[in-house]
Amino acid sequence: MRFNELLKELRIKHRKTLRECAGDLGVDPSNWSKIERGVNPGPKDVVILKEWADYFGLHGEAEADFYDAAAVSRKEIPSDIASDDRIMSALPAFFRSLRDSDMSDEKLRQFVEDLRKLHSRDPKA
Repeated sequence: MRFNELLKELRIKHRKTLRECAGDLGVDPSNWSKIERGVNPGPKDVVILKEWADYFGLHGEAEADFYDAAAVSRKEIPSDIASDDRIMSALPAFFRSLRDSDMSDEKLRQFVEDLRKLHSRDPKA
């Protein structure tokens, strides 16, 4: 899910109006609206993202997905991935594979699994 869609879904799930949510988090309602509509990307500041994740009660995988979606909205690779040299060295092959017009869902799943094995610290993976 895109960050703007996720943010709006979280706000609605918590039964907050756009203005209430923006006010609670100290954000200009116009800017919040632009993020929800996908006009502006998610914030880059991890302190702000953490505050928002806490506000929405996000933890664990849901919190990580929130941060990742914000990074993708800025057209950035999430920092934990960007700091891993093994993953970064595999990305060109991943991009080439995605451009492959014959890439089936099964081939994509297998490729992602291979990347996970490459990233895994467990030699059995």
